[in-house]
Amino acid sequence: MHTLPALSFLDRAHTIARPGYSRWLIPPAALAIHFSIGQAYATSVYKGQLQEHFDAGHTSIGMIFSIAIVVLGLSAALFGTWVDRVGPRRTMFTAACCWASGFVVAAGGVALGGTLGLWVVYLGYGVIGGIGLGLGYISPVSTLIKWFPDRPGLATGMAIMGFGGGAMIASPLSKRLMSAYGGDAGHQVSMLFLTLAVIYFCFMMFGVFLVRVPAPGWHPAHWDPAEHKPKKLQTTAHVSAGNAIRTPQFWLLWVVLMCNTTAGIGILENAGPMIQDFFREEGADGIWRSTLDADPATVAVMAGGFVALLSVGNMAGRFLWSTCSDFVGRKNIYMLYLGGGALMFLILASAGSTSVALFVLLCMVIVSFYGAGFATVPSYLRDLFGTFQVGAIHGRLLTAWSTAGILGPLIINGVLDAQTPVQGPDPENPGGTVDVLTASDYALGLYIMVGVLAIGFVCNLLIKPVAARFHETGSVTDAADGTRAVDAHS
Repeated sequence: MHTLPALSFLDRAHTIARPGYSRWLIPPAALAIHFSIGQAYATSVYKGQLQEHFDAGHTSIGMIFSIAIVVLGLSAALFGTWVDRVGPRRTMFTAACCWASGFVVAAGGVALGGTLGLWVVYLGYGVIGGIGLGLGYISPVSTLIKWFPDRPGLATGMAIMGFGGGAMIASPLSKRLMSAYGGDAGHQVSMLFLTLAVIYFCFMMFGVFLVRVPAPGWHPAHWDPAEHKPKKLQTTAHVSAGNAIRTPQFWLLWVVLMCNTTAGIGILENAGPMIQDFFREEGADGIWRSTLDADPATVAVMAGGFVALLSVGNMAGRFLWSTCSDFVGRKNIYMLYLGGGALMFLILASAGSTSVALFVLLCMVIVSFYGAGFATVPSYLRDLFGTFQVGAIHGRLLTAWSTAGILGPLIINGVLDAQTPVQGPDPENPGGTVDVLTASDYALGLYIMVGVLAIGFVCNLLIKPVAARFHETGSVTDAADGTRAVDAHS
């Protein structure tokens, strides 16, 4: 298939770096993509507006986010081999087109309103935008691993931290834009979506033009592959994507990622309402009021700030913990994510409502472990299966994220929808009341997450080196750059 002349710059042949190109330009290119698609973590900021506009419950609106994450994993799995073949630039461009057009379609759905409009939002943000999420997420990963064979955890952490930090920008930006547009809830969100479509497309195109792939045989001047001594669980052999999914290691790691993601995503998807619900007390008149501030509007602003703060924790965890994994090993660092995360959830469920500082600290640590799981897993895959088709293997593994995208919000939202709400002040109608939730309503969902993380902890303990029968034999073509032949060990 021939490429149109106007789009020939997207071809892999035009992205091979010339001598002297700095590999430190690749993380900014990856960050441009990941900061943009990281907006997905800011959906809780306008969740209330969508509930009001569509007259829908937590679960129905939460499905927008869940569908997007499901499609992210499915598209990453389906197109993983294609991504390796065509290179990062064409993939990033496709991701930008899908992500922006998803916002446009979703804006139309919000403007349409009603049940049909909600389904259009599912199609736009969930399906079309979800494809953009999947392609945008995996496109820089194998490229980064090739540019940073000496520090893969650092490299993937630098890029993938952008996905976790996207809400740090999107959350306050969304609040300001919706306030500036005014009007009813539906008008605010539809205009917000159209604005974000333009902003993110332009920002993602910066990454498209900047990205390069290393020339065949390239390696850092200070790092000789022949002298590199692999650590525990690291292999010098290569496993194809087809063989990888036949190994127990792949499926154990799949469960590990799914459990770690399920727990964290349940917090992130409900972050804005959660901090408001955790700090209420019943007055003498039977009305539950916030203990954060007497003004409901101020509490809403604080909730938006909390979402942005979690984004900082998500972003920092992806860089800090994944970088640590280069020194302590991937298996050991996942023991921290899962075991430490379970402890944090236990404290949050039992004592999280006693102190705002404690609540914020616990949530930030939980979200840092959640984000770090994503940043560390590409290097974990490289350790287990080698660099051959690592992008395709990573894409297949992200179906665990799809599963978690359903389970995490479903567990928390399902528990919340089953509760009997109490009455709180209505910020839109002084003197009126609305249904609200309290900290005790979240407890069951949080205890469930402790069990989920315990399952992941056990699976991580069971991971061992991949058996030699799954290794490629002879000479294989490294799918990460599509050109260089590498030696495989039988």
